Amino acid sequence: MIVHDVVVVGAGLAGMSCALETLRSGVKDVALISKVHPVRSHSGAAQGGIAAALGNSAEDSPEVHGFDTVKGGDYLSDQDAAAILCESAPEMIYRLEHMGVVFSRMADGRIAQRAFGGHTNPRACFSADRTGFAVLHGLFEQVVKHKVTVYSEWYLLSLVVEDRQARGVVVMNIDTGEIEVIRAKAVMFGTGGCGRAFKITTNAFASTGDGLIAAYRAGIPAEDMEFMQFHPTGLYRHGILASEALRGEGAYLTNGSGERFMERYAKERMELAPRDIVARAEQTEIDEGRGGEEDKGAVYLDLRHLGRERIMERLPQVHQLTLDFLGVDMVTDPMPIQPTAHYTMGGIPTDNWGQVVYDEQNTPLVGFFAAGECACVSVHGANRLGTNSLLEACVFGTRTGSAVARYVTGAHADGGGGVAALESTRQEAVEYVERRRAMDGPERLADIRTELKDVMMRKCGVFRTEKDLESLVGELAELRARYERAAIEDRSKRFNTELLEAIEMDHLLETSSIIVGGALARQESRGGHARKDFPKRDDVNWLKHTLAYRTEDGTPELRFKPVKITKYEPQERKY
Repeated sequence: MIVHDVVVVGAGLAGMSCALETLRSGVKDVALISKVHPVRSHSGAAQGGIAAALGNSAEDSPEVHGFDTVKGGDYLSDQDAAAILCESAPEMIYRLEHMGVVFSRMADGRIAQRAFGGHTNPRACFSADRTGFAVLHGLFEQVVKHKVTVYSEWYLLSLVVEDRQARGVVVMNIDTGEIEVIRAKAVMFGTGGCGRAFKITTNAFASTGDGLIAAYRAGIPAEDMEFMQFHPTGLYRHGILASEALRGEGAYLTNGSGERFMERYAKERMELAPRDIVARAEQTEIDEGRGGEEDKGAVYLDLRHLGRERIMERLPQVHQLTLDFLGVDMVTDPMPIQPTAHYTMGGIPTDNWGQVVYDEQNTPLVGFFAAGECACVSVHGANRLGTNSLLEACVFGTRTGSAVARYVTGAHADGGGGVAALESTRQEAVEYVERRRAMDGPERLADIRTELKDVMMRKCGVFRTEKDLESLVGELAELRARYERAAIEDRSKRFNTELLEAIEMDHLLETSSIIVGGALARQESRGGHARKDFPKRDDVNWLKHTLAYRTEDGTPELRFKPVKITKYEPQERKY
């Protein structure tokens, strides 16, 4: 059995921020576990920026940032958490800068800031269009400098909970195939989202909801999972992210006829309306036959008026991606794009210090913490504003590290118990993995994966209806049954990626059932959840968070808890 004071699962911005702050706060023994090498974590895919009201490009304040965040979230955000996020943002940017993160600069040397959708003022601090990459590498340098113990390419299988207290995790060393127990006084998850459940997605292969499902199967609910964000600008047919920075720099959205259609949907903000509104506008253009390309399934981003010099200075990565995957040079031609699954607004419920809570009364699960996309604190509510995700991961990852340190060094931390629970959970994990390794039925996992992503995209995508969602419940059950009859060919232990994909598909099937269950129940349209049969927001009946609990047969049972409204009464969103 491996033993550490603290084990952090996930090496993106939230996980590394937590690990570093825990160390800074006096805890010496911190381990960081990642299913991929830390610098391949999905945080590195974020392009456009990280928000803070620095006021470098225009007058700004954390209060305006806070209101924009709550309004952008369609008033489902917990407003105390949103205020913490925005008030902490300037200090966090300077902290990252002092760690060595390289930001793009203004002519006078101050940090440059660009406009983003739903933000009143330009407040996205950026590193060209590689901001997540820059911050991820800056944090990893600190992890190396401070000698954090890193378990690279170890895969989370289970969270161990005994008597409402986290005792550790069960993990697989991918290189050897050995299944190990790591006992810890505190466990923190920064394990990312589950966007790989959709056919068109910006998400990396690693985004399969592993942490969410480990917590869910340990009795912790999943909060607000019906709110999946569809980013308006994914490369056509690929879904690869084309940053909102393109619109922040001045790109136009046009339909197949070359018309700037956003005037019909958000006359004041146009292309810089929040993502949920722009994604619905694009999908409406496509669904009503005004799209472009051979199948009319795309709209366009037009940057030609910006000129080559500005595009190559501010947006070099997206320029190269568009050239590589579409053969389109956005300096000379409009680039075809479409909405793409991007961000999981819901997740493991936490308080404002990353402490995981498990019921409607926010009762803490002792010793278990979470932050970043796998968590639901909830600052983003029903729709996240661009540039707030990197910020949330850093701010709440750091706050969680502080809380973890207080817990571990306090009187209540118990690192000596749980041996029986750890061993029994390990044995269950061994049996689970061996069942997966022995899969020998007539079905192909690749076929099931393709069908899952296709039906989730078509029936639980930008627009949803009761008819589609009800049929999707049955289709997911059928896919689950087929999964149990599937086969894998590689039965080896060392670096068995086929086995890992089988486990990840199990997780995606379960996350999909949670998403669909919440989407079917929520009879309104709010933020990233748009029901054609209930097109209006319904604050009387649905201004509340969803909590999905796992039942014995694996289906979710839904309960609800109120939204924290401290300052801004809900009002109609106009842009």
